Amino acid sequence: MKNKTLVLMAVCIAVNIGLGQVVSALKLPIFLDAIGTLLAALLMGPWVGMATGLFTNLIWGLFSGPVAAAFAPVSMVIGLSAGWLNRRGMFRSLPLAIVSGVVVTVCVTLVATPIRTYLFGGVTGTGADFFVAYLNAVGRKLLESVAWSVAGTNLIDKVVSCVIAWALVKQLPQRIKAQFPDAGKVA
Repeated sequence: MKNKTLVLMAVCIAVNIGLGQVVSALKLPIFLDAIGTLLAALLMGPWVGMATGLFTNLIWGLFSGPVAAAFAPVSMVIGLSAGWLNRRGMFRSLPLAIVSGVVVTVCVTLVATPIRTYLFGGVTGTGADFFVAYLNAVGRKLLESVAWSVAGTNLIDKVVSCVIAWALVKQLPQRIKAQFPDAGKVA
């Protein structure tokens, strides 16, 4: 890996953890802890995005507990899917960035639901726990409650995060974009 890739990853990991800690402290029902992963994926491609997601959660797990580390596969799929979508032109405009957020949400739901259900019984200490408890209380099975909660909270979060990442990359000066192989796909 080149130095610029490692520096980008370090900055993106700090962005993920910083935003994630603020949202966690406020117990908001969204996460905003993948913006750095999305930036890495949009600038350097799916593999760097995936690695950024992995290292974010492993590092975060060292000082915040096992919940963050357990969701490393989710962060990895965010970087991988966003980088793949970008390479297929799905971040060329605001509407496409929104659609990309929906696609990333589907990927996240498929990976996060079993982790949240079977490792944590649906409760991970986030604001989304309320939705799991509510759906379970009104008669939904735990797996279904978790799936709906994951899909619902992530739909908002990943669409907002994809739009923020798209806007940030779009606003980069051309001389900076030229340094990153996948940045040119964001219009």
